[in-house]
Amino acid sequence: MEKQAITVEIFIDAPVEKVWRLWNEPRHIIQWNQPSTDWHTTHVENDAVTDGKFLFVMKAKDGSGGFDFGGVYDEVAIHRTMSYTLSDGRKTTNRFTETAGGTTITETFEPERKTPLNEQERFCASVLETFKKYAETSQ
Repeated sequence: MEKQAITVEIFIDAPVEKVWRLWNEPRHIIQWNQPSTDWHTTHVENDAVTDGKFLFVMKAKDGSGGFDFGGVYDEVAIHRTMSYTLSDGRKTTNRFTETAGGTTITETFEPERKTPLNEQERFCASVLETFKKYAETSQ
């Protein structure tokens, strides 16, 4: 990963097995993968294995914008870590750390150049917060 990276962390009150399942199954990703209620994920493909591909299609609900978030998993260690390369070449690593009270997700990613760093950090943190709410209220 490049020297300049953004790291965002969140604690989930759930065991790592549940967190991993909700994080990776397409039927769950489509429910939580959004930074706010103004956005939604309309399509998900996720083969969460080393060399597997993923694609999440995100759109603003008012039709004002959208983007495809896709790439290839470089390394996947079940219940522990996922590293991937996005279609634009940027790298991301997600770490899942089980603690006595739940699971901490730490996401470190190379920012893209066009968007201010604080906006990218806020976007990531908002998606993680949406995931937290989903994971803590789902079965």
